Amino acid sequence: MPEGTNSNGTKKISHVAIIMDGNGRWADRRGLPKVEGHRQGARQVSEVLNAARDFGIEILTLYAFSTENWKRPLAEVKALMGLLEEFLDEKLPELVENRVRLRTIGRTDGLYPGARRKLLAAVEATAGNDRGTLNLALNYGGRAEIVDAVNRIAAEAAQSNGKRVAITEESFRNYLYAPDLPDPDLLIRTSGELRLSNFLLWQLSYSEIYVTDTLWPDFGRLELEMALEAFGKRERRFGGR
Repeated sequence: MPEGTNSNGTKKISHVAIIMDGNGRWADRRGLPKVEGHRQGARQVSEVLNAARDFGIEILTLYAFSTENWKRPLAEVKALMGLLEEFLDEKLPELVENRVRLRTIGRTDGLYPGARRKLLAAVEATAGNDRGTLNLALNYGGRAEIVDAVNRIAAEAAQSNGKRVAITEESFRNYLYAPDLPDPDLLIRTSGELRLSNFLLWQLSYSEIYVTDTLWPDFGRLELEMALEAFGKRERRFGGR
């Protein structure tokens, strides 16, 4: 395998973030309740995670539940929390076997208690795994993350007895939810929507963006490989010439 490439021969990429959109439309087109679209979407995570690992991607960040999703009907929110618990029950043995570490970003204290307990238990159970990272954004919002970071900075300043706290872009990163993770190389959005939807606003500054009309429950290995191939054809200049 040439240096600087993934296992499928495309340009080296270590971190992919995905906005998993289209579950509801997938269900509507089949005359199914929306929860069935979310359930099928949860099943796709394994296929995409396994494909990412095969392609040499070290970190996969998935936008699973946003701070805005609380505005959905209560029955749908309850169903989503239940699906999160099901997902953790079903996938934890797989994550352990494949030595994939589970991490999470967001205001997870606000999740339903049962879902939060299982999430924290799964994070702890996989903490020593070293063959990839699945990072779930749960009760996450990009603006909320920046506000939380500013509040942590303000709290430190309040404890410094009036001493000025100098903040740079590099030091600001230390106050984000997962400061040790590199910024995504590639953002994938399914279902054809052309917006960030309040996802990783700080981290996506120079990420490449790939949008597909494929709905998330239909997104799998082939679609991921197509996204990686498109990424491989781009020149990343990071503001330079």
